[in-house]
Amino acid sequence: MPLLEVDHVDVFYGDFQAISGVSLSLAAGKVLALIGANGAGKTTLLRAVTGLLAPRAGRIRFDGGDVTGLPAEALARRGIAMVPEGRMLFPSLTVQENLQMGTLTRRRGAWTLDAVYDVFPALKDLRQRNAMQLSGGQQQMVAIGRALLGNPRLLICDELSLGLAPLVVEEIYRTFERIRGADLSIVLVEQDVARARAVSDQVTCLLKGQVTLQGASQAIELSQVTAAYFGE
Repeated sequence: MPLLEVDHVDVFYGDFQAISGVSLSLAAGKVLALIGANGAGKTTLLRAVTGLLAPRAGRIRFDGGDVTGLPAEALARRGIAMVPEGRMLFPSLTVQENLQMGTLTRRRGAWTLDAVYDVFPALKDLRQRNAMQLSGGQQQMVAIGRALLGNPRLLICDELSLGLAPLVVEEIYRTFERIRGADLSIVLVEQDVARARAVSDQVTCLLKGQVTLQGASQAIELSQVTAAYFGE
């Protein structure tokens, strides 16, 4: 049974349909790369999966249960965590206080403050510093650590590399092999298609709110990705 199933989901903003009949599934321990141009519907789909937007049609199932339309806080308690685009840290809190916000789900598991500091050792020395005083890459580490402290089954990462220097991006992606495991699935939105294919097990491409390509990452040719990405 897949951990996540999105079944013919439609999502609207008022009268505007942003997502039309999107379906995908993801097994436990696997990584799905969600790709597509700006405005393709990627973030809208993530918002539906995390409970920030309610689908007008279709179903979303998580860990065997129908979670369609449940609010974000309920889904967080069930084990869905998101690293949002732009990181969205709390500007009045320290690094450690921002991290501890992830524990509000009260889910138990292997992810503790010590475990996060082990993956991101740079944060340990900065833990009492205001989060807004950190570099963009360090703030992204805090955002990932905060999500992990919710001990999720599904980690959703929206544009991890956006606005970061290439060396910082490399450092963050090196942590993925330590983060992913048998009990954690990842949905990753990434503009760098080559990187997305390299770190994922499967790829779904969206164009104008619809799926144009799905398959195993290493089985999909770059020419197929290009055609699906641009609608050629």
